[in-house]
Amino acid sequence: MSNAIEIEAKVLVSKDDYRLLTKEFASYPRYVQTNYYIDTEDRALAKEGIALRIREKEGQYELTLKTPLSQGLLEKNAPITMNQFVALRDEDEFPETDLKRFLTMLDFDVKELRILTSLSTERIDVEYEGGLLSIDRNSYSGQVDYEIEFEYNNIDDAEKILEKLLASKGIKVAAFSKKSKTQRAMAAIGK
Repeated sequence: MSNAIEIEAKVLVSKDDYRLLTKEFASYPRYVQTNYYIDTEDRALAKEGIALRIREKEGQYELTLKTPLSQGLLEKNAPITMNQFVALRDEDEFPETDLKRFLTMLDFDVKELRILTSLSTERIDVEYEGGLLSIDRNSYSGQVDYEIEFEYNNIDDAEKILEKLLASKGIKVAAFSKKSKTQRAMAAIGK
């Protein structure tokens, strides 16, 4: 299991602004990843500020648990096999990982955890100003949105750098997004 701290500024943009940025960074490769969001039917994890997902990217699967910190999120990651993913998806069998033990220690019943929804992202990643810029087209529950994220070592500078980049392209930031992909995907299914 690996741990990381994720600090990122993000903003939802219009389709036209998204197209402008994808043209600007057209030389960078695109890839698709799908996140499968996991919780109990009554959202026991979300009530504690915890997000749990499986990410499928290029045939690889990773289970990720995110818990809030004072600035950013603590991510705990564990690779899983396609068979473990299928067992959870089809049989509600949670993968045997350190994350299962961690959730059990926190008093969550892993037998109640289910994949509730998914979100697919077409992404361009760009190393930019010492951080990572991601240009995303997200599809979930019949909806599409466009999001720009900038991952950096602190939120204040991340927001400043992202705002400056967008302003240089004529894109005005009305407000930074506080809703995660998880929250938007769950809201789309009424969870």
